[in-house]
Amino acid sequence: MSIETDYHLVQLANGAYSLHSTTHRETFHPVIGPAAEAQALYVEQLELPRRFAENQGDFVLWDVGLGAAANVLTVLKALRNHRGRLRIVSFDHSLQPLEAGIQHAEKLGYFDEYEITAKTLLNHGQVEFTNGLSTVLWQLHLGDFPTLLHSNDALTWPKPHAILFDAFSPAKNAAMWTLPLFQRLYQLLDPDRACAMPTYSRSTLLRVTLLLAGFRVGTGHATGEKEETTIAANQPTLIQSPLGQVWLKRASNSTSAEPLHQAQYCQLPLSDSSRQKLLCHPQFTGG
Repeated sequence: MSIETDYHLVQLANGAYSLHSTTHRETFHPVIGPAAEAQALYVEQLELPRRFAENQGDFVLWDVGLGAAANVLTVLKALRNHRGRLRIVSFDHSLQPLEAGIQHAEKLGYFDEYEITAKTLLNHGQVEFTNGLSTVLWQLHLGDFPTLLHSNDALTWPKPHAILFDAFSPAKNAAMWTLPLFQRLYQLLDPDRACAMPTYSRSTLLRVTLLLAGFRVGTGHATGEKEETTIAANQPTLIQSPLGQVWLKRASNSTSAEPLHQAQYCQLPLSDSSRQKLLCHPQFTGG
């Protein structure tokens, strides 16, 4: 398919513009728009300006689902008045969303002075530049993320301080939401480096998956689209509102709580094995 048929520009109810994927039948950031959602879900929730300014050495950001670059460009704008070194590692299976984003940069409205930077990343897979008071190295890994994640090369990726997780929904892209994927993701983190990962979903299935993968999990900030989202971390200090016993009881009674063990979307209640593992999770035992 051409760019025009795979990803086309749509205007949202609030007047903002975004991209729609014909193949996946999903619109990027469909309610409040790309930049507003990225600001609420990632920049503000992760307290990125403060954490970036306080960090010594490279501050590493994994961007899982580059898409049309709204998340990264919103982060760049938020950090440009702070001194530091930012290293971004983006992942996507296709360059088409970024190509379409650049094509419609004016109406999307969030590219601004970063359009040339995005074009360089598109053409060369890497770009190094000065962002206000900071310096940035932005690299792109193109390919199937689950495959990349389980490769030996993943062991060489810089360990993140934060992960922007923005894949298409489990119903449309189940391979990106499986328990093995999040287990591997957790294993690749540095246990001595605090790392948080927000995502737009608030589903019980996702939260159970993240917990069983090893993460601490809490309710995330509202984005305008949803009253709450989800945030996971490898250290409890990064979770302001951890899931507790009330949520655990709801999960036990849910008809859609069992993690996806393979890349096929289905909705099932918790298995006995998963329930027992949840009950033993340090988040619920006070560990």
